[in-house]
Amino acid sequence: MTLGECYFEGMSSAGTLSARHKEDNVLSLELAAADTAPKGAGMTVHPDSISEALLELILTSLDDDKAEDIVQIDLRGRSSMGDFMVICSGRSTRQVAAISEKLVDRIKQTFGFTAKIEGKDTGDWVLIDTGDVVVHVFRPEVRDFYQLEKMWMPAKSDANQA
Repeated sequence: MTLGECYFEGMSSAGTLSARHKEDNVLSLELAAADTAPKGAGMTVHPDSISEALLELILTSLDDDKAEDIVQIDLRGRSSMGDFMVICSGRSTRQVAAISEKLVDRIKQTFGFTAKIEGKDTGDWVLIDTGDVVVHVFRPEVRDFYQLEKMWMPAKSDANQA
């Protein structure tokens, strides 16, 4: 029986789903998600810690690829666009593109999904959106111009007032 068949079989004449079949659907979806997880990854991650595991992989990947001035910003409770933002620099357009490409490949190999990537062709500013973590890889001059850290880092006066 497929998930769709289970859904329609559990419908009452009024068009509502019985509680038993709602649970079956949730369980079926969880099992289907588990079946699509990458095999051999050896990594069991609780849903609440997925963003932390993703952040750890991203920071390790950036460090391995010699990204410079890596800054991590916690967005939890401040923005709904994600849990973390990571900003770093590469020394050239070629390095920025390579760092970004390798990071997207590592995310796909480890977590089994493809992150959205913008700007890789020009290599001045590459945005990688994983859903929970947003990564910006800049050339140093472009990073200095946009100053994203200033916009997203908590102000020192806010910390003193708290």
